[in-house]
Amino acid sequence: MTSDSTSGVPSVLGTPLTDSAIRVLLLGAGELGKEVTIAFQRLGVEVIAVDRYPDAPGHQVAHHAEVIDMTDAAAVTAVIEKYRPDFVVPEIEAIATDALGEIEARGIAQIVPSAFGVTATMNRERVRRLADEQLGIPVPPYLFADSHAELRTAAARVGYPCVVKPIMSSSGKGQTVLAGPADIDAAWENATTKARVANSRVIVEGFVDFDYEVTLLTVRSIDPRTGGIITQFCAPIGHRQVDGDYVESWQPQPMGSFAMASATSIAARITGAMADGQELGGRGVFGVELFVKGDDVYFSEVSPRPHDTGLVTMASQRLSEFEMHARAILGLPVEVTLASPGASAVIYGGRDETAVGFANVAQALAVPETSIRLFGKPNATSRRRMGVVTATADDVATARRRATDAAARIQVVSAGEPTTEVIDPARVTASVADETVVLNLRQTATQ
Repeated sequence: MTSDSTSGVPSVLGTPLTDSAIRVLLLGAGELGKEVTIAFQRLGVEVIAVDRYPDAPGHQVAHHAEVIDMTDAAAVTAVIEKYRPDFVVPEIEAIATDALGEIEARGIAQIVPSAFGVTATMNRERVRRLADEQLGIPVPPYLFADSHAELRTAAARVGYPCVVKPIMSSSGKGQTVLAGPADIDAAWENATTKARVANSRVIVEGFVDFDYEVTLLTVRSIDPRTGGIITQFCAPIGHRQVDGDYVESWQPQPMGSFAMASATSIAARITGAMADGQELGGRGVFGVELFVKGDDVYFSEVSPRPHDTGLVTMASQRLSEFEMHARAILGLPVEVTLASPGASAVIYGGRDETAVGFANVAQALAVPETSIRLFGKPNATSRRRMGVVTATADDVATARRRATDAAARIQVVSAGEPTTEVIDPARVTASVADETVVLNLRQTATQ
């Protein structure tokens, strides 16, 4: 890599699969990693996608694909040494983070945002103590527990209702809301057996009776005017979750001026800590999750990478969160312009199947201003995200209605099932009766 020796960013973008290539190794090649891969490739970057199973979504579009146990430090080190990338970009939580610190210390590759940042954000205890004890950021009340008995004591001290989460996990895996002591057994079992990473330590959080929760995508990039780091904030993203997993998101989420000021202050402080003292470190997109109650804002979590709720930005922003992430890592200018109100809605598997297809796609796309991304995951489960619908409109409420309506029309079927995809004009018209384009569709279909 030809780079500025002081910043570690490339001064020349090369050509993939040649000696001039800039190489990025992604640890995690799911649906978010796939979009990051595409964003890098559009800038001429050579991408190595690594995941725990073959034919992951990112594998299908990357220049190189590797399958390893990413919780195995030796395996992580070996794959990085094999390719000697310029940047290592973690895209999931279940990673042997200790290996990344060694890689960074040896100067083999830059870890994005930094080895410290990745390690801290992938451990709920570490990031919560960082926010609360070191940065003085408002957080919900919390305690930690290492056993069933400690969990019972901690939950009683924090108070009911409360939320129990594994220290290492994501996307709601292993998370439980406790209404009372009777839920302790199920919560402990869930946290210790269903997290993305095996562990027996949990965090017990006081339940915040928030008005709404947001993801504030925060971007740290190099300001071309000054050469220093600039922190920018996208319009806040509202989202709805079920069992800790997002099912729809929208942008922008309205926020009062005082709450927005608090949110940006919190996000700037927590993401700035991820630089770990490096002058131009900590670059990239961070998904900062916040609870909002009136003018009060509480920090929940931070992801040092694009966020699942940020899939909406593929429709709502001029640059998606994936394009912003790639640009920031490469030291290129970033903008956070909101192009249109937008929304996203998840397409779930709805069944346990090793090979699936998707029916009624044309019917779904008949809903105005919608797009569909089918992730290409090799097998489905009932609650596995298999795709997403994004939609735009003149207002958020209409965009949400369009996205959820289109997602509901998609039918996940066995690859062997015979299906005939038919657009039902009556159904289309009934759901969005005020859309002229849909009325025209009905008139055409019935002539």
